[in-house]
Amino acid sequence: MNRRNFLIVTSLAALAHRANAHHGWSSFDQTQPIYLQGVVEDVEWANPHVEIDIQLPAGLKLPADLATRVVPAQQAAIAAAALFAKTKLPARPDRKWEIELAPLTRIEAWNIEPIKKGESIEVVGFTFPKQEGEAIMRAEFLFRGGKAYGLRSSPV
Repeated sequence: MNRRNFLIVTSLAALAHRANAHHGWSSFDQTQPIYLQGVVEDVEWANPHVEIDIQLPAGLKLPADLATRVVPAQQAAIAAAALFAKTKLPARPDRKWEIELAPLTRIEAWNIEPIKKGESIEVVGFTFPKQEGEAIMRAEFLFRGGKAYGLRSSPV
């Protein structure tokens, strides 16, 4: 195979792998919210949505105040208090998770500063049914610096 053909084949393979890695929102189980907190190891601050890899600490626990946390008013339709009351820790043993946040345009509308490696964040969201497959979460809420961001809506 000549060099040009090799580059074309490897480029197409890379694109196919990236497309396969991206999951539609409907593939996540929105009936079983989970809570993650951890240190950011990697960030991809780009479209189609921001992706963050975090490392969970040993002995992760649900925060005692989770059910009473205040969220933005435009999240009322999501019934955050009920969602937080149902939230559990992941049952799977993975300590490294990929977090899929909202599209970059929505993140920018919230004026969320870029998340940096080494920063600690909290998220509530959804993973795959029965927590099978890769350790990936679609974040519904991001908690950072004492603020809550509802990632399904834009700010008022």
